[in-house]
Amino acid sequence: MGLIHEIDFGTPAALSDKTITLTIDGREITVPEGTSVMRASMEAGIQVPKLCATDMVDAFGSCRLCLVEVEGRNGTPASCTTPAMEGMVVHTQTDRLKTIRKGVMELYISDHPLDCLTCAANGDCELQDMAGAVGLRDVRYGYEGDNHVRVKQDGGINAKWMPKDESNPYFTYDPSKCIVCSRCVRACQEVQGTFALTIEGRGFDSRVSPSAHELFVDSECVSCGACVQACPTATLTEKSVIEIGQPEHSAVTTCAYCGVGCSFKAEMRGEELIRMVPWKEGQANRGHSCVKGRFAYGYSTHKDRILNPMIRENITDLWREVSWEEALAHTASEFRRLQYQYGRASVGGITSSRCTNEETFLVQKLIRAGFGNNNVDTCARVCHSPTGYGLGQAFGTSAGTQNFDSVEHSDVVVVIGANPTDGHPVFGSRLKKRLRQGAQLIVIDPRRTDLVKSPHIEAAHHLALKPGTNVAVMTALAHVIVTEGLQDESFIRDRCDWSEFEDWAEFVSDIRHSPEATEDYTGVPADEIRRAARLFATGGNGAIYYGLGVTEHSQGSTTVMAIANLAMVTGNIGRPGVGVNPLRGQNNVQGSCDMGSFPHELPGYRHVSDEAARDVFEKMWGVTISSEPGLRIPNMLDAAVEGSFKGLYIQGEDILQSDPDTKHVAAGLAAMECVVVQDLFLNETANYAHVFLPGSTFLEKDGTFTNAERRINRVRKVMTPKNGYADWEVTQNLARAMGLDWDYTHPSEIMDEIAITTPSFAGVNYPYLDQVGSVQWPCNEHFPVGSPIMHVDGFVRGKGKFIRTEYVATDERTGPRFPLLLTTGRILSQYNVGAQTRRTDNVVWHPEDKLEIHPHDAEQRGIHDNDWVKLSSRSGDTTLRATITTRVSPGVVYTTFHHPTTQANVITTDYSDWATNCPEYKVTAVQISPSNGPSDWQVEYDEQARRSRRIAGHLEAAE
Repeated sequence: MGLIHEIDFGTPAALSDKTITLTIDGREITVPEGTSVMRASMEAGIQVPKLCATDMVDAFGSCRLCLVEVEGRNGTPASCTTPAMEGMVVHTQTDRLKTIRKGVMELYISDHPLDCLTCAANGDCELQDMAGAVGLRDVRYGYEGDNHVRVKQDGGINAKWMPKDESNPYFTYDPSKCIVCSRCVRACQEVQGTFALTIEGRGFDSRVSPSAHELFVDSECVSCGACVQACPTATLTEKSVIEIGQPEHSAVTTCAYCGVGCSFKAEMRGEELIRMVPWKEGQANRGHSCVKGRFAYGYSTHKDRILNPMIRENITDLWREVSWEEALAHTASEFRRLQYQYGRASVGGITSSRCTNEETFLVQKLIRAGFGNNNVDTCARVCHSPTGYGLGQAFGTSAGTQNFDSVEHSDVVVVIGANPTDGHPVFGSRLKKRLRQGAQLIVIDPRRTDLVKSPHIEAAHHLALKPGTNVAVMTALAHVIVTEGLQDESFIRDRCDWSEFEDWAEFVSDIRHSPEATEDYTGVPADEIRRAARLFATGGNGAIYYGLGVTEHSQGSTTVMAIANLAMVTGNIGRPGVGVNPLRGQNNVQGSCDMGSFPHELPGYRHVSDEAARDVFEKMWGVTISSEPGLRIPNMLDAAVEGSFKGLYIQGEDILQSDPDTKHVAAGLAAMECVVVQDLFLNETANYAHVFLPGSTFLEKDGTFTNAERRINRVRKVMTPKNGYADWEVTQNLARAMGLDWDYTHPSEIMDEIAITTPSFAGVNYPYLDQVGSVQWPCNEHFPVGSPIMHVDGFVRGKGKFIRTEYVATDERTGPRFPLLLTTGRILSQYNVGAQTRRTDNVVWHPEDKLEIHPHDAEQRGIHDNDWVKLSSRSGDTTLRATITTRVSPGVVYTTFHHPTTQANVITTDYSDWATNCPEYKVTAVQISPSNGPSDWQVEYDEQARRSRRIAGHLEAAE
């Protein structure tokens, strides 16, 4: 087991279907037209020396090391910028080329530190490699004169020397080792799209500069790591490599943060993780990363991790550390007692969207086969459950239609209720790249996100709607398309139910759905909606991407159906560049839904009332499965308050911080007699737990995650679980304690069971995933290589279904007491409830939640930037600091929910989506007023949390 080495071809692959044949050093090679001579040489097995070239960015041609000779041409062109041509004859190694390359390398080395033996890049330095490749043995120019290497020059200060910038928590910038190849600058521009780096100065004074000669941490740099990955020297180096040394083996695994599902090489030394490097063959991320996946893995070894099981009789007692055997026996005994005393339906469980498919499958199996009921739910209840319902009704399947590569073929992109640059940053970078290539963008969001306008991109239309009016805006867009005859009639007649379309078309054509009629309550100018609708209908391939700003509303399911209507009426389904694409929040929220985590569905989205579906599982598991849907999370909490629901097994979720109406969640948990939390840390929900079972990180387990594009990716164990068990083993041991005869020895066996019982996973197994890297379901006999694009020849349900989407205003209204509307979201550096990212150096960028408020609203209330403010609603109040910004419109305020000290969800209400109970996080009527510090409720909450985390024998438990 060694390091996984990936070939750097020097320049990106050409995409042409036409091929040409040339000869390089006597070898014939056939490549796509447009391929560079450098890449063609590498594909022929011939490595041309290079420094400024790498296949993650376009050719630049500045280092002059990759020169070649071409028969019939004068000079020595750079192979990276020279396209291969039919019949071309190339020589990469001649006396002339050897002399030139040595001279070039001498110039580089004459202004470079000679500390190779103590340099962090020793053994992983392209400059070092190229010096050896060209046969450099001496530097004729010496090391005197002007330089960037030494602090002092001729007895005085060397003005060209700059100190090392160590401001970024994850990597260093050492200007003395920079060869000004511009790879970092180009990676920031072309791959990430932030444009945070530049080359300042000219000639010998040239150097890399973050923003306007700032420190990295103060610049626009988003710490995605693209520049570090691109750097050929030790100029940009991970601090972990400097502190620990070079890795010696690696394994490909999948990031455990957002729903993009990036593939990484976990590079190790022994069982210590040195760094996470994005894997170029990862089909979701294509070799890119964000600050979380690339650097924020320190939580896995954080001192706050709980490694021993704990129990207590009452939530006011100290925790008592016990053995695994005692903890599991106690848990099993308690659940049996509760069911005997209160009935079979008195207990249930919540699966985790941070855990693997295999682990989630086992939890729902434990509930159905062990508890004997369907009281199982998952975090998708509070995020994308409307996606499952809405797309299921319209298309017949509960998932997005495209792969992420599809965006490269889009001409018009609609982003509604999503902020990809913060929530799904790697996809956000891919989208920005397509926009820079000429695609048009329509943003539908009450907030001015980075996609509305940032370096080198600007939305064609920003529909800054009033929170809660998504349905009205989507129906108004459809009104324009239908009344102006812009629909794709041939697609509709061929692929959709024509009579249903006619009914829907009559509905949306009604004058009350016109942009002019809806402008008063949506706040979007009618002309802006009309122009946006025309662009989407006539602009070519149209793709729709949406997020929680769509689903977390009382009409979340209705908006999803409205989005499906818009895609069908314009014919934007079933080919690359189009489609309906929900951007899933957590790493395996798609997988947790696929695995049967809803109380009404078995794995594969089959209703529990389906006798044939139940029969499959009953025969395999040897049990009888109830045909009655179980309780959703809100129903469990309601039933607990009423006294009929008494026990809950929660794997890897923190419902006290993430779910709405914090006080109601706390009341429900407090009313239960046995709450079991399985997690890495004593999270907020654990304040009300009676049993704590330590969890394992993604680095400590094998399994699979399914990302937002239905891609099933392998997760590979690279270190021993610090708690002793992977999460699937903990669930299996609990099942055994409850009398179930489970005997899985590896997660691959669980996946085999999933494949046997779940038609869309029938062709999935570990050897196949190891062979192809990843696959998108459905993967079965009908789709043996998976399904990158869905609904190609027809919809899963047969004919696409147009559905009337009547706008119904939310019951949450503003008024004199609460005149503003609060909406919530995420920020780039933090993730979900922050349990992981708050235990990394990402807190440098976001140490606390803040409230964004428009200058007009702030001035009316006497609020200044960074003031403490009280945020109040009908549900409760909290305090936090204010940020005055024009990102939000007058009348709208915005905050994040990453920090438990804020507890933003004490503000949100219990209003929810009519079809799925998904909470209405995005519309809460609030008032803002000056404050002088934390509220009484926050003080009481912090004290209760502190007391709840005390562990017998420990001075003070960490959060």
